[in-house]
Amino acid sequence: MLRLGIRFHDTADVPFEERVLCAKEQGFSCVHIALSKIKDLPADIKALTPGYANYLKENFDKAGLSVAVLGNYLNLCDPDPDRLKGILKKYEAHIRFASYLRAGVVGTETGAPNSAYDCSDREAVRSEEAYVTFRENVKTVVSYAEHYGVTFAIEPVYKHIIYSPERARRLLDEVGSENLRIIFDPVNLLDPDRLEERDEVLGKAMELYPEEIAVIHLKDFIPEKREDGSINMKPCGCGLGAMTYDDIIEFAVKQKPFIEATLENTTPSDATECRKHIEGIIRKYENAG
Repeated sequence: MLRLGIRFHDTADVPFEERVLCAKEQGFSCVHIALSKIKDLPADIKALTPGYANYLKENFDKAGLSVAVLGNYLNLCDPDPDRLKGILKKYEAHIRFASYLRAGVVGTETGAPNSAYDCSDREAVRSEEAYVTFRENVKTVVSYAEHYGVTFAIEPVYKHIIYSPERARRLLDEVGSENLRIIFDPVNLLDPDRLEERDEVLGKAMELYPEEIAVIHLKDFIPEKREDGSINMKPCGCGLGAMTYDDIIEFAVKQKPFIEATLENTTPSDATECRKHIEGIIRKYENAG
């Protein structure tokens, strides 16, 4: 069966050691953790020592939880040289920390060509210049990941620089490293104003880089029409919105057994229900043989 997990900052807002138990009690087997999102955990790079990693790992191990993703979602296309230098240092620190923690991957999204991480200028975000800058900075991070034997995983998002399966495949080919993998977040690949293309877009992702998918993110959305006619995808937990998962779960069951798939946008009150919803789909495809 797939190893279902939860985004750690979606669990109950209690001290770290209690949060770990909450995740376990809700039936999860792994977590996606971003240190900066947990108020009682230090996130400054000076704190990312082997001892700190051991403290976290001991608590997760006791609960039978693995760390699927260590998140560091900073903009690798920031045009400010000083800011970019600091961002790269944080990636390097997270990669070292992931090696101590034995995390599955260090994960990130795929940026915008400005310091505000503003994705509203689609032409600029999707430009060749933005892509090349992002690619070169990814190469820097991947080189560090190779040194530490850590996997670095990018999460393509329709409004970011790596906005499509085709562009993700290009990046994988041009970086050319086994240490660069993909976090497959199906909802993040969908353009709200082109939801009718769902099957084509997600099918292309599963076709173009099945080997490179290292982690799956599972979440849902409720489509809401704005006054200007555009669509807002209101986030929610799996099974509570319009998203369908059969093709994704069938792909995972048949091609990626035991892959870690973490739920996002759950709440402490609905996380168990969302997990059970996905488990029901998993059983359908496992029983189909």
